[in-house]
Amino acid sequence: MGEKILSIVVPCYNEEAVLTAFYEEIRKTAEVISDRVSCELLFIDDGSGDATLSIIRSLAESDERIKYVSFSRNFGKEAAIYAGLQHATGDYVVLMDADLQHPPEFLPQMLDGILLGSYDSVAMRRVDRKGEKRVRSWFSRRFYRINQKISGVDIPEGATDYRMMTRQMADAVLSMPEVNRFTKGIFTWVGFRTLWIPYHNVERSAGSSKWTFWGLVKYSMNGIVAFSTMPLAIASILGALCCAVSVLMAVWFVLKTLIWGDPVPGFPTLITVILFLGGVQLLMIGILGQYFSKMYLEIKHRPMYIAKEQNTAERKEKN
Repeated sequence: MGEKILSIVVPCYNEEAVLTAFYEEIRKTAEVISDRVSCELLFIDDGSGDATLSIIRSLAESDERIKYVSFSRNFGKEAAIYAGLQHATGDYVVLMDADLQHPPEFLPQMLDGILLGSYDSVAMRRVDRKGEKRVRSWFSRRFYRINQKISGVDIPEGATDYRMMTRQMADAVLSMPEVNRFTKGIFTWVGFRTLWIPYHNVERSAGSSKWTFWGLVKYSMNGIVAFSTMPLAIASILGALCCAVSVLMAVWFVLKTLIWGDPVPGFPTLITVILFLGGVQLLMIGILGQYFSKMYLEIKHRPMYIAKEQNTAERKEKN
């Protein structure tokens, strides 16, 4: 049996400020685990507009272990993760960010979990959000709790994309080629035994986060729609409630007029009811629109990304 290979997949988007420091740290860690696995470093340049690709090219020239794929434009981190899994050739694959918020020093412990603990996956979970804005942290915690209640996947609070997995699990993730991806949910949905390792949040070593608040909101909504039909059920429930309330109101107005002779309130009541029902209808149409928009994008069968430059070929399946 030949030496086992660990593929380190690193999605990058405008990370020129941290790439060199990241490479130095990962190189040191690769030496620590070199007695158990050999490492390949696979950078996925997600259409960066700075010198990220130039730095990756320079590193690849000096280190033959470095491979890269560069997109024709920014397709998003989910596409970069998918491309990384496609092009990784290792027996084990680990996903990590280039900003050093995913500390490389955990790699030996993660590898132990797979080689010695018989786990299929080892993932890191943040136990705090030190350094993050309070509003962002609050919404993040609410998302995980809501998602656990309404979807069929159990994603622990603080779960990150920093995860090592076997080739079998990586292939299982690749077998789900949906365009609207929520990888954290996919990792849970495919199953396999996962060991969670808690760690304290680490702030970026340089640069700034590429995630905006509204970008995270959109990502959260995509995660809910991708793994739950509960919003559609809520639409049906609200529709039934509105019908029931309207019938009760009609009965009440009739009885009130017959018994007490009070006139039925006019303009204020009418406007209130119209605005209420109109708002509910627009909300339900919006929920349906979210699901239809995802279906629309899926049936187009557009590629998840387009590679403009690369120094590696896509991994071939072994028979």
